[in-house]
Amino acid sequence: MKNTAIITGVSGQDGAYLAQLLLRKKYKVYGVIRRSSSDPLSRLEFLNIKNKVNYINLDLSEHLKIIEIIRKIKPKYFFNLAAQSFVTYAYDNPIYTDQINNQSVINILEAIRQFSKKTKFYQASSSEMYGINDRNLKKLNEKSHFNPISPYSIAKLSSYYYVRMYRNSFNMFASNGILFNHESPLRGEQFVTKKIVKGLTEIKFNKKKDPLKLGNIYSRRDWGHAKDYVEMMYRILNYKKADDFVISSGKQFSIKEFINLVCKKLNMQIKWRGKGLKERAFNNKNKVIIEISKKLFRPLDVVYLLGDSSKAKKNLKWKPSKNINPLINDMVDHEIKNLTP
Repeated sequence: MKNTAIITGVSGQDGAYLAQLLLRKKYKVYGVIRRSSSDPLSRLEFLNIKNKVNYINLDLSEHLKIIEIIRKIKPKYFFNLAAQSFVTYAYDNPIYTDQINNQSVINILEAIRQFSKKTKFYQASSSEMYGINDRNLKKLNEKSHFNPISPYSIAKLSSYYYVRMYRNSFNMFASNGILFNHESPLRGEQFVTKKIVKGLTEIKFNKKKDPLKLGNIYSRRDWGHAKDYVEMMYRILNYKKADDFVISSGKQFSIKEFINLVCKKLNMQIKWRGKGLKERAFNNKNKVIIEISKKLFRPLDVVYLLGDSSKAKKNLKWKPSKNINPLINDMVDHEIKNLTP
């Protein structure tokens, strides 16, 4: 058990950065990857740690194999970062989303309870659990009201409460990190921030001719840098007791404001014209570079998320080191580098 950690979702943005952090701290890292993943190790390769992680091939739906792995390894830490995390996909696949985001968490907790009681468990919860609620038009903390509206956030909230139940009923060290939006150069292309940065960079350097198509650009989010947030995951499991923590930047921007900041970094002059579905962004040559697509709107959308990390700052002695401007700089620089031969 000494200095061993299992990370589900190790091939994702957070998993890769967390693996890098733990390896620097001399941990033996076991990374769970799905057999069906295409090019699952590209982020780990980018961070030069691909050959330093011990890989376990399985899907989180393989409950018996998860039990077997926990019983065999008995890790000091278990970070559950894997999830079906694409909210739009969840509406079309609610059963699979619940199986991965909720039922698999119960299975992991039960395996730890039975076979590795000293393992400290971290669950990646989500700010999407707050949903739409008039009581939440303010900064959201650990005591704010939950009102999930998507299959993704409903499954996440259920697993959040299972973590609390196992902690309180069985005295397990099981903690939730309620993470608000966090991005990086390693963010997947199905996420809107990556789509915006990659698309606008390609337009800037004449690699993309068609306009970038987006959904609701007036949704407001609290964006931080993934590197800061994985540091918090580690601190949460090293706190004196198991608990739940909101992790956020405490600053809020609309998607449209995010676009404008990306354009500023790219030195692109744009003008917005029109309203609703007819709103468009034009470059300095009066060419349309951004269009709004009704197809990209969610059936229900959380339009306001702003976090309050006062508890984490006080108890874990943490505050984010990067605001939205360095985050955008990192993402844009990464895309420019990828375009350079």
